[in-house]
Amino acid sequence: MNSRTPPSAALHKRLLPLYFATFLQGIWLWVPVEKLFMNEIGFDAAAVGLMAAVYAAVPPLAEFPSGILADRWSRRGVLVVASFAAMASVLVGGLSTNVPTYFISALFLGIYFAMRSGTLEAVVYDTVLEMTGGSEQFETKVGRVRVIESAALVSSALVGGLLASATTIRLTYFLTIPFTALSVVALLRFKEPRLHESDDKTTLRDHLQVTVKTLTRRGQVRAVIALAVLTSLLMTTIFEFGPLWLVALGAAAAVYGPHWAGLMSTFGLGGMLAGRLHFDRVTTVLPVSGAVLLSSLALTTSRSIIVVTLAQIVLVLLMVAVSIHITRLLHDAVPSTIRAGVASGVSAVSWMVFLPFAVGFGFIGQRYGVHAAGWMLVVVALVASGLMLRVTRRGRSLVAVDPPGLPEPAATPSSAGAAVAEAAA
Repeated sequence: MNSRTPPSAALHKRLLPLYFATFLQGIWLWVPVEKLFMNEIGFDAAAVGLMAAVYAAVPPLAEFPSGILADRWSRRGVLVVASFAAMASVLVGGLSTNVPTYFISALFLGIYFAMRSGTLEAVVYDTVLEMTGGSEQFETKVGRVRVIESAALVSSALVGGLLASATTIRLTYFLTIPFTALSVVALLRFKEPRLHESDDKTTLRDHLQVTVKTLTRRGQVRAVIALAVLTSLLMTTIFEFGPLWLVALGAAAAVYGPHWAGLMSTFGLGGMLAGRLHFDRVTTVLPVSGAVLLSSLALTTSRSIIVVTLAQIVLVLLMVAVSIHITRLLHDAVPSTIRAGVASGVSAVSWMVFLPFAVGFGFIGQRYGVHAAGWMLVVVALVASGLMLRVTRRGRSLVAVDPPGLPEPAATPSSAGAAVAEAAA
């Protein structure tokens, strides 16, 4: 491209195969009726919490290495591996007849999450940066990715619920596999950005050292990472345990599909909100924090299916919007050579926090009820609100993005470490 800022249509065309792959990866026909299926094969609330902990235990082990692999090998390749892990998870899940077998499915699902999260955002960020020379369009483009994910998840939730009613729950697992297989074809047609590559390759040891230093550096970057972890914790808990409120309230099977579709719609709505809400302003953060706290409190008191569903949707919707803004702040702070590794490292930390949280949530839910367990969400929402205010008041004191079109230096402790030190100042 001769122009430093190519037409928006060129960027859209470049990202189009990635959009298709995202949609196909989001066709999960089994998800809205998963809890019913798990109940059929012997799960109770405590077992659900243990299963969540099982797949949450995989990303801390696989996520950080997958980010390093994406930085040093191919981000597109790592996303392809994620699709194969998803297919294995759905196949084993559909064949499961007992709790231990379904745990194996959860392990593969954990690998899918580990390979995909962090890497997808990094490849979108670098594509925008490579073609436009800045990160200004990142929130819009990654918001579009969230809209596409939402469209896939919502449509598959509605169709999956109908299929389960008309046929069997087990069939929804097997019908998901062809869509995931097609995502591999779409990914292979995507032209991967090359900003993370360097002629002067650093050693793996140095690469790991720089990435870890970035994750543990003091200052504004640490606050951004902590907020990213808490927003992820809130969203993951609702996605994993949200249907248990319906179970506790005796909701009919037909309610699960629309409930899950509503939750999945938050990806798209949150993606659209992210580009419109100014999270760098206290006047935006304060009402958002208030809505987050009120939504979490509703989950501890309300016995209405409608109120509980709306509270979950509002909570996740706002966390999706916040997470997109936080993702941009994080990517602005690091060079391309370690971007996927840092993002995957943050995601790995998020899963490490979720693991004991899920076990505790499942235990309290089993012993005292899901409404009592909801107080755990209130505490997290309170801390996250405080961090949002802190990050906003301190402003975006992060390093500028690396210039496109120039050969990037190897991620040595002297070069990448200097960038990180500047970011944390």
